[in-house]
Amino acid sequence: MADQEKRAGLLSPFRVLDLTDELGFLCGKILGDLGADVVKAERPGGDPARMLGPFYGDRPHPEKSLYWFGFNNNKRGVTLKLDSAKGREIFRRLVAGADFVIESLPPGYLDQLQLGYSHLSRIQPRLVLTSITPFGQTGPYSRFQASDIEIMAMSGCMSLTGDPGKPPLRVSFPQSYQWTASYAAMGTLIAHIHRQRTGEGQQVDVSAQASMLWAFSHAHTFWDLNRQLEKRAGSFMTGRSITGAKMRVFWPCKDGYLNFIIYGGEAGKKTNQALVAWMESKGMAPEFLKKKDWKSFNIAEVKQEEIDRMEEPIGRFFLGVTKEEFFAAVTQREMLGYPVATVEEIFRDPQLEARNFWQEIDHPELGASLIYPGGFTKFSKAPCKIWRRAPLIGEHNEEIYCGEMGMKKEELKKLEMEGVI
Repeated sequence: MADQEKRAGLLSPFRVLDLTDELGFLCGKILGDLGADVVKAERPGGDPARMLGPFYGDRPHPEKSLYWFGFNNNKRGVTLKLDSAKGREIFRRLVAGADFVIESLPPGYLDQLQLGYSHLSRIQPRLVLTSITPFGQTGPYSRFQASDIEIMAMSGCMSLTGDPGKPPLRVSFPQSYQWTASYAAMGTLIAHIHRQRTGEGQQVDVSAQASMLWAFSHAHTFWDLNRQLEKRAGSFMTGRSITGAKMRVFWPCKDGYLNFIIYGGEAGKKTNQALVAWMESKGMAPEFLKKKDWKSFNIAEVKQEEIDRMEEPIGRFFLGVTKEEFFAAVTQREMLGYPVATVEEIFRDPQLEARNFWQEIDHPELGASLIYPGGFTKFSKAPCKIWRRAPLIGEHNEEIYCGEMGMKKEELKKLEMEGVI
């Protein structure tokens, strides 16, 4: 392949055919970050997700979606009408040279087109087919559709999000798609390891509902061990005390919010003592805190009244502290705690800058360069990064169909006129 020499990632010898929507976009991107040649196949005219905002320049356009840019970089793009006979034949030819297919179509849809795993594995026995759906390929809910809010609700995650005594909430930016796609990438790579050892391909069945259950697995542990149902607690932490006491996690400060919890154990002892010493240096530590025996303080048995008494002066103290002052103090005093960073502060974070996390990617079609979050990890033997921007609609049709599959340009034009590509 022409650009294979430019990619030196851990998966650079392998090809992925990507038939996913928003539920699986990140799966293909992760494989692409690792160097795989990911080919995103869209319907002729483009994927509907291209019209998800926000848009570059705030002008809605299928080739200016920042959402599309963010989750479909590191992919080449072709257009293909799978539900046409010629489209299916082209796809089978692509599968013959592929190592992975990832898809998020309704269960049974590919089987109806004779493109399911039982059909494709005859073409490519080593194929790993990863199917990503809201509820999995089997079971009474398997045919149900669901967006992020339904997945968050049906997984139980919403029951733990929000304030006590108020309705459950969803996280503002969709989380379930990214959790699900990340687990799908993990399952795909595990199947890949199995294939490398045995030569066998397989289908990987990923349920968004089950993926989100794992995301909140700590809540289930409380039931397994204590027969205790966790409930919404807002900005507080529950489950640390057998008395049911809850501890504040997020605190307002002078210019935003802080993350700090009253801990127990050796780490808590050191942090609590350091906080009280800091408060005393500012004349804001009450006598009962200065006299408290942190060595014998047992977070597992503490009662709510004691927590409330401690948190009241701590809260007043934090209101007079900026996030920068807090982070400097916890670093110097070796305390547990962090400022809650805004998006702007994350972009200016010196740690991310020191690791060269941000990547500037050229967009010739926009006449501009955009800054992206870079690779999700660093490997000592190979890079993990953004290799290319997201594809334009059908950008690589000629490169793949003609350059790699041997079609004539006249044939490509005819397929385009027939609506196949």
